[in-house]
Amino acid sequence: MWVLALIFLAAACVFSLGVTLWVICSQFFIVHIPAAVGHPVKLRVLHCIFQLLVTWGMIFEKLRICSTPQFIRFVHDLPPLKYDPDVVVTDFRFGTIPVKLYEPKAPACTLKPGIVYYHGGGGAMGSLKTHHGICSRLCKESDSVVLAVGYRQLPKHKFPVPVRDCLVATIHFLKSLDAYGVDPARVVVCGDSLGGGIATVVCQKLVDRPDLPRIRAQILIYASLQALDLQTPSFQQNKNIPLLNWSFGCYCFSQYLDFSSSWQEVIVKGAHLPAKVWEKYRKWLGPENIPERFKKRGYRPMPPEPVNEAAYLEVSAVLDVMCSPLIAEDDVVSQLPETCIVSCEYDVLRDDSLLYKKRLEDLGVPVTWRHMKDGFHGVLSTIDMSFFHFPCSTRILNALVHFMKGL
Repeated sequence: MWVLALIFLAAACVFSLGVTLWVICSQFFIVHIPAAVGHPVKLRVLHCIFQLLVTWGMIFEKLRICSTPQFIRFVHDLPPLKYDPDVVVTDFRFGTIPVKLYEPKAPACTLKPGIVYYHGGGGAMGSLKTHHGICSRLCKESDSVVLAVGYRQLPKHKFPVPVRDCLVATIHFLKSLDAYGVDPARVVVCGDSLGGGIATVVCQKLVDRPDLPRIRAQILIYASLQALDLQTPSFQQNKNIPLLNWSFGCYCFSQYLDFSSSWQEVIVKGAHLPAKVWEKYRKWLGPENIPERFKKRGYRPMPPEPVNEAAYLEVSAVLDVMCSPLIAEDDVVSQLPETCIVSCEYDVLRDDSLLYKKRLEDLGVPVTWRHMKDGFHGVLSTIDMSFFHFPCSTRILNALVHFMKGL
């Protein structure tokens, strides 16, 4: 019995070592890290750790132990939270939706700004714990009350459940601002990655709600704003750059919208949508809307191929404005509040920010834009990672705080 146990343990150790070595050899030495990104070795190591988590998640999913998203979130949530003595943190629920409330500890005689924060992670990762450091610092440095929303995620809950959870939690918050000492004239929605897209959707959904306080501003950090065109300059330039490469992005994309990942090549070629759709949205998605300087690192226009009707039927959810808020109609976008947009040069989603920035400005919406020339997707999440901290994350937080103090 003991011999069998030892053999099993040895086999497990050898297998684990093999997986680790495979990830290191296939990722650490091969992944492309742009010269302009500071601390390239640090990013290589971080990328390898993340890919190791994804690989083990896929293995456990094949063995039916747990899903890949569940494993990644479990590991990400393991480190203990660090609490700032100047910030009071309260966990509770709006109905069934878990939220974290961050309040400055110092007493105040006046009402404070409020920030509703939606974390990123593509629906597969990210949580109230992973974004605790961001929300705590945002609360303290901007002297605002921050509400972080813990929406339901993959694998059980797909689009549009996360969006609806965030919308419901935001409405709850807006109806109870007095209880939290928040100024109803200074409520801001904020999010990164998928959370940035959700922030935009929430703003759009609430423009016609006169029964609620009007959202004062929206803050979009490397937001996911459209799922139609995957041949933008930023996609072509950055699809293999950490931390969001196309391989993992496609996994999140297909899982979130609940379609087969076998359509990957069809979607990349633009054959998932008919010509009439491309023609309708070209005025907002066309490459001519992106400044030429963002095409210098390499861009080749790729006309969409003829539509694959089967793919179109399965992935038509990309045309829902709750998935692609960038294509909302002018009469909605023109009513949106002042906006702060943060984009990163080495991010596959960079051009979503550039396209939306132009749409907003064309319709007269004030936009504050901060572009991180050395930034990559997910960099803000490194702000409290000690060794894996990137200075760019601090600059992003400083930009958010400066914007908040100017409202």
